[in-house]
Amino acid sequence: MAAARQLRQNLTPAEKTLWQALKDRQLNGFKFRCQHPVGLFIVDFYCPQSRLVIELDGEIHDRQAGYDAARTEQLDRFGYRVIRFRNQEVMTNLDSVLQQILEASCKGS
Repeated sequence: MAAARQLRQNLTPAEKTLWQALKDRQLNGFKFRCQHPVGLFIVDFYCPQSRLVIELDGEIHDRQAGYDAARTEQLDRFGYRVIRFRNQEVMTNLDSVLQQILEASCKGS
């Protein structure tokens, strides 16, 4: 999908930071995909093994909370689990973010 490819080429600093920690099965052997199409959406990160979607929220998400909630609800209905982190959290507390992702991944596998 061209849109996903375009997004992968233009990651935010927080997305780049998290992707460096998730790619190549670095997190307990779980495979993650970056800017991956899931249904009608392109999600920031996706772990197919645990059907886990990870979304990073920057300032724009403060203005689109309703859209984000509806999107999360729709993904939930289709059997995906969604966890969200603020960009700032990724940049300042990556270890905690990775621990939370690992715990969520293990619950779904």
